[in-house]
Amino acid sequence: MARHGKKYLEALKQVDRTKLYEVQEAIELVEKTAVKNFDETIEVAIRLGVDPRHADQQVRGTVALPHGTGKTVRVLVFAKGDKVKEAEEAGADFVGSDEIVAKVEGGFLDFDVAVATPDMMGAVGKLGRILGPKGLMPNPKAGTVTFDVGKAIQEIKAGKIEYRVDKTKIVHAPIGKKSFGVDKITDNFKALMDAIIKARPAATKGQYIKSVVISSSMGPGIKINPQKLSDK
Repeated sequence: MARHGKKYLEALKQVDRTKLYEVQEAIELVEKTAVKNFDETIEVAIRLGVDPRHADQQVRGTVALPHGTGKTVRVLVFAKGDKVKEAEEAGADFVGSDEIVAKVEGGFLDFDVAVATPDMMGAVGKLGRILGPKGLMPNPKAGTVTFDVGKAIQEIKAGKIEYRVDKTKIVHAPIGKKSFGVDKITDNFKALMDAIIKARPAATKGQYIKSVVISSSMGPGIKINPQKLSDK
């Protein structure tokens, strides 16, 4: 069983574990319980009423958070020809073609998002066993397989994130930093929830948003009332 420090236990005393909080109240509380001496990331875990084993119940997409994530995102781009220069000018951290593929094959994973032009996917495809389990494989649905690499990089750097339901039926996503303040975190939370609600699969029956928990990187989870969200 995990042992928690004194600060965590003090923060936990402020949270009613049996209560379903309203959004504003939960976000105010998550700020109070982020007590570490660094700018903690605020994260959301959303449990959905889907069966991700079925292709028609997958929930995956992207959303541009109004205020970004507060994190410096390292972008690697698989490209060749003129697209290399376009990627570099847009702010890509690593760019290349076969040499970058070989570097990743050799174990290089020091990046957060990978973008690829369609003509590179033949070579990038063989990296699926490396990139797939880490959620780094470029995907057209996420906008990370595209010839418009400049736009893709700019959007990612500005705070566009990918969300995806995992095999436990949960979507995990960052929605900012403690330093953002309640209003900005609330804006980002609403943008994420709107996107996930719009992405509801037609095959899903019954309650879609089962539970929502918000927390800081090192703080306790705070339950948000899913019935008060726009569960359409």
